[in-house]
Amino acid sequence: MSTFEQSVEIYATREELFQLTQDYTRRLDWDPFLKEARLVGGATQAGVGARAWCVARNGLGMETEYVSFNPPAVTAVKMTKGPRVIAKFAGSWRFQEVGPNHTRVVFRYHVAAAPRWLAWAMEPVIRLVFRHDVGKRLKALKHVVETTDIVRRRPSGVGNTQQIAR
Repeated sequence: MSTFEQSVEIYATREELFQLTQDYTRRLDWDPFLKEARLVGGATQAGVGARAWCVARNGLGMETEYVSFNPPAVTAVKMTKGPRVIAKFAGSWRFQEVGPNHTRVVFRYHVAAAPRWLAWAMEPVIRLVFRHDVGKRLKALKHVVETTDIVRRRPSGVGNTQQIAR
């Protein structure tokens, strides 16, 4: 299983960044990696037990379930359904205060390739693709947050970061 992380510092509060990144109604406004992002299974907001369906621009889709949700510091998901080339996936977002209105956003991923007997060849490729896409995602988040008013354009009643019960 490959593990890696990437981070970026953004001039916004961790509360603003947590809410923006976990609001599926606004995900496509800043995330260039995805062409579809929505909550599924009746979930109306992110939280422990909520599931999300995301489809990358390359057409590969993955369903994840929130296993941790602690605003505004950290959230984590695990894959429940995904492409056949990925056996396991887990990821976390961490929001670390660097200073007033200044946050370090950290993505950490664990990915295992399928089939296992071919993982030695597949995981380096998957790691390169994920690193590239995560880098683009973080740069886009920073750019959109620092050059637009996206963190202030929160739809009413959407993006609330309270936990939802299972």
